[in-house]
Amino acid sequence: MTTTNENATVSAPEQRISLPEQSPAFYQAMVALDRAARQGVDPVLAELVKVHASMINGCSFCIDMHATDALKNGEQNHRLLSLPAWRETSWFTAKERAALALTESVTLLTQGHVPDAVYQEAAEHFEQAELAQLIALIITINSWNRIGVTSRLSPAAK
Repeated sequence: MTTTNENATVSAPEQRISLPEQSPAFYQAMVALDRAARQGVDPVLAELVKVHASMINGCSFCIDMHATDALKNGEQNHRLLSLPAWRETSWFTAKERAALALTESVTLLTQGHVPDAVYQEAAEHFEQAELAQLIALIITINSWNRIGVTSRLSPAAK
């Protein structure tokens, strides 16, 4: 009889490439883009958006990093865990819901683009400059997700 440890963790996939090492100028540009995209966006909302986009894109590295950051910023665990079903909950504000809907539309661009209703809802909750920053933040996290997924970044074991 073979016994296995059912509680043993499985090794993460091997990282394919390190962009900071192989393309340092691009990577530094991404860091600068990230810094610029975050300006003026509420840190808690920013992390909700980053976690939500990362969940949609399946980027485990970014989910782990931004969920950790969200909790450090005072976000509640039950809200993070329910992001995939945010429409069925009552604990996101109208402003957060507009940001989450916009995040989905921008992230899933090939599934109907960004509908006017989604954009208009966001425009009703965010001033133009804040909306521009939110869009920049969504675009940036989607870029980071593509870096993480393509290069197979994995969160550190805990």
